[in-house]
Amino acid sequence: MSDFLINVANYFISSPWELIGAASGLLCVWLIIRENIWNWPVGLAYALVSLLVFYKARLYSDLVLHVFYVFMNGYGWYYWLRGAGARSSGGRLVVARLSMRSASLLGTATVIGIIAMGWLFDYYTDADLAYWDSTTTVMSFAAMWMAAHKYIENWIVWLVIDVLATGIYIFKGIWPYAVLYGLYIPMAVWGWMAWSRSMSSSMVKDPAPS
Repeated sequence: MSDFLINVANYFISSPWELIGAASGLLCVWLIIRENIWNWPVGLAYALVSLLVFYKARLYSDLVLHVFYVFMNGYGWYYWLRGAGARSSGGRLVVARLSMRSASLLGTATVIGIIAMGWLFDYYTDADLAYWDSTTTVMSFAAMWMAAHKYIENWIVWLVIDVLATGIYIFKGIWPYAVLYGLYIPMAVWGWMAWSRSMSSSMVKDPAPS
């Protein structure tokens, strides 16, 4: 047991950025479940740290994803503050559902994006697990956009992503992120339940896509 603890301690000492990234990612999700706007600056810190982690692991689709996260955390922060429009309640953006049209367009774009990104990274780079990694990456683009607009369906997409990503990070031996995404699985269910209650209290329908 003592050898195991020593090995764990040595791992974290040698991989501090993975631990910092995992901790900030966990805090970010906890904050967004609570609809706390500070999830966006915490998410920005998580994205910046993760760029280094995924570059070292040669998970280039994840690297691209976290470049996207850097910009989307800024966009989400702005949108929750200033972009509510017709979906505001007391100056606060409220939870809503996607329209069928929005869901269809987003789903189609996601499938096309997975195929295109998987092929590019498989053919032109030394990426590991190119298609699996591209699946979680492109789905995360969609989920992040939905989260920034406070559409409740983002939690369903995150749940699928979390299951797949946990397996990928176990395979790659990125243990802090494997644990992180394993914890994200029940948190996605919690997020769905919390946002469902919030949406029921506001009873706001999805307006025309923006």
